Amino acid sequence: MDLMESLMISAAGMRAQGQRLRVVAENIANADSVSEVPGGDPYRRKTISFKNALDRELGMETVQVGKVGVDPSDFRMKYDPGNPAADEKGYVKLPNVNSLIEMSDMREAQRSYEANLRSIEVARMMLQRTIDLIR
Repeated sequence: MDLMESLMISAAGMRAQGQRLRVVAENIANADSVSEVPGGDPYRRKTISFKNALDRELGMETVQVGKVGVDPSDFRMKYDPGNPAADEKGYVKLPNVNSLIEMSDMREAQRSYEANLRSIEVARMMLQRTIDLIR
């Protein structure tokens, strides 16, 4: 594998982790939202999965976002009879978003993004040194 291929692989990893960060940010932003209608469903947590994809131009496999789906877990329930979104029993459905899990996912995506960025920096440095040797 040459240095240009390693740059492309790291760039694909950065794109995938950037999309993961966007999904996590959307989950966090909607963690406290409720339905606009009484008894309705609130925001449902989104999930993201990755897959290997053949890049025909490069002739190698890179990482890509496979699917952005939804988490089928149950909604949290909170007793709040004064809330306009409360059902007939006084319970409000809250999103199935756990902020602690989202923050840990965010840190993991951030670290993966930074690792890919560092890999690009090292490859760029190696290319620069090669050019300096040729001069």
